[in-house]
Amino acid sequence: MAPARPYSDAPARPGSGRTRRAAAAAAAGLTAAALLTACGYGSKSTDDGSGSTPAAATGAAAGKKLSAGTVRIGYFANLTHGTALVGLKEGLFQKELGGTQVKTQVFNAGPSEIEALNAGSVDIGWIGPSPSVNGYVKSGGRSLRIISGSASGGVKLVVDGKKIKKPEDLKGRRIATPQLGNTQDVALLNYIAEKGWKVDAQTGKGDVSVVRLDNKETPAAFKSGSIDGAWVPEPTASKLVSEGGKVLVDEKDLWPDKKFVITNVIVSQTFLKQHPDVVEAVLRGSVATNAWIRANPGKAKADANAELDRLSGKALPADVLDAAWSSIDFTDDPVASSLRTSADHAVKAGLLDGGADLGGIYDLKPLDAVLKAAGRPAYEDAGLGVR
Repeated sequence: MAPARPYSDAPARPGSGRTRRAAAAAAAGLTAAALLTACGYGSKSTDDGSGSTPAAATGAAAGKKLSAGTVRIGYFANLTHGTALVGLKEGLFQKELGGTQVKTQVFNAGPSEIEALNAGSVDIGWIGPSPSVNGYVKSGGRSLRIISGSASGGVKLVVDGKKIKKPEDLKGRRIATPQLGNTQDVALLNYIAEKGWKVDAQTGKGDVSVVRLDNKETPAAFKSGSIDGAWVPEPTASKLVSEGGKVLVDEKDLWPDKKFVITNVIVSQTFLKQHPDVVEAVLRGSVATNAWIRANPGKAKADANAELDRLSGKALPADVLDAAWSSIDFTDDPVASSLRTSADHAVKAGLLDGGADLGGIYDLKPLDAVLKAAGRPAYEDAGLGVR
């Protein structure tokens, strides 16, 4: 098999030891370039200047001083980070943290958030699976833990409906993905392989031409006709639809129970060890926010768009916002099993080979405690939890 190549994020279910090694290898093969498009646009980070004022505590935090005076939270100005956007705007995290102040930092790319976590300038972050895996493996399993899920879904294959009316029409066409080896790239290559077609994963040449293109450039390329479609996350997918595109494949339809991870919650292992009570409070806020989003979908969507406008200076048009938001499932489930399956897909595509063990990347014990207190069952870690 060819040497390991760039590979990012992943979907899963408990599997064999080989799959575990494959998942780890995927991580080892990740590159910063792949991660840039896995989690957002650009490469810089900014302090949004919105450090929260301590609010009255509720729940387990009421009447109890937590062990840290401040918790530093990182996230992206992306809809797939809606839990962070909405929870911070509505004060749901601060309510659980009580006198512990929230400081926030907004990132445009996974590598910069991982660097901030490693440097100690961020304690807890919302981030995609690829940089989570990459950060874990590059640190020898010492930098972070995934402690919860946040979002599932929100990825589609959108095509020019005049040229492509059915999957078989993809043959001979130019289809974009965000980056060589990123999650959507692996998904498209696997989809092509399952159709019995051949594509060289490295060059993208074959029965279908796979074009690696930054998400922010994809709508213009689609409108000009230089690509015939794209396998992309939201809101890029809905932007293409607004340009006349047709959804040929909603990726969630390809997964068991229509679930695959797109956003995780991670924590610095140092912070988790020193301040487990603060971590649990943030998770209570996350769980409360996801429940609030489900109970107040219209207000939650408006909150998220208002935050995008505040942070990036550009809100999404109503048609794009509505379509993109409805395709994302905000969930506490890390869908850990999806890491395994995506790794298998990357192996099959020739993008990864052999590698390190991902065992210990998950520590769901704090989340389990929060869910138990709420009378809810725990989630599985696909055999990749701390031992």
